[in-house]
Amino acid sequence: MTDIIYLKGDATQPQAKGVKIVAHVCNDLGGWGKGFVLAITNRWTEPEKQYRQWHRRRSENNFGLGAVQFVQVEQYLWIANMIGQRGMKTGKNGPPVRYEAIESCLALVAIRAIELSASVHMPRIGCGLAGGKWEKVEPLLLNTLCKSGVVVYVYDIDK
Repeated sequence: MTDIIYLKGDATQPQAKGVKIVAHVCNDLGGWGKGFVLAITNRWTEPEKQYRQWHRRRSENNFGLGAVQFVQVEQYLWIANMIGQRGMKTGKNGPPVRYEAIESCLALVAIRAIELSASVHMPRIGCGLAGGKWEKVEPLLLNTLCKSGVVVYVYDIDK
């Protein structure tokens, strides 16, 4: 089992050698325009384009909570669009974060990371606009990625 490596910096600029996957949480409504996705779009246009197309064609594919879309943006860099939040606003069922969906997504990311011999990089997923708590997300990383031997980097923006 590996440990989570915490760094100050930008998760869209992964600080490691070799193949890398940048993982982040998306909503199940097809919305892309606030939070970490803006940092992704500022660097690469393809993840947003692929996510919107995935959502548009959801009746023909696996789009939904717990699903992951992998988009290659550079020779050794992939983006994992993980559907881990229901909607975009806090309502009677609480914040949009869905921990079970994030866990399912992370299990799929672990499989792909092992296939690619990749490290995984992310902000504190599910804890921004999705309204999640890191003390609930961190164990999900440990039980999926780290338990599988995948090296995980979590980035905090240095403000």
